[in-house]
Amino acid sequence: MTDAVTIREAAPGDAEMLARLGAKTFSDAFAAFNTEADMAAYLESAFGPAIQAAELEDPAGAFLVAESGGEAVGYARLRGGPAPECVAGPEPVEIERVYVLQEWKGTGAAAALMTACLEKARARGFRTIWLGVWERNDRAVAFYRKWGFDVVGSKVFVVGSDPQNDLVMERAL
Repeated sequence: MTDAVTIREAAPGDAEMLARLGAKTFSDAFAAFNTEADMAAYLESAFGPAIQAAELEDPAGAFLVAESGGEAVGYARLRGGPAPECVAGPEPVEIERVYVLQEWKGTGAAAALMTACLEKARARGFRTIWLGVWERNDRAVAFYRKWGFDVVGSKVFVVGSDPQNDLVMERAL
């Protein structure tokens, strides 16, 4: 972890890597709080290579990959589309995922991804950026607050068959 983190935009050939990295980081962060069946169902519905390939092809989205020493250590996904009603800012875009390998948390990898997300969103003409974060993920909530996000509402996020409460956070770009 002594190498610098660089950020690049994901390419179509990255679908398998994104699927593996997404499943690993989500599992590491949330498996202890969910049943095995709910985790398996969610991972299958969210992180297969075909799913990632389709997401990579979405012109309203963008994946940013954090790398160190040629290895992916995290990624973020921006996603255009409708925002929840509680997001009041103009021209919104969602940060759908900011995922960093456990051993890379606290190293600046997430900060590099956040900086890249904000820059990419501004370059695409968005004026508001929002995200959903599990209400019990205190570390992530604190990270987003540090970046100027405020809680503006909540929404349901379903893991398998378990509806959970996500805080919706927003900031101006």
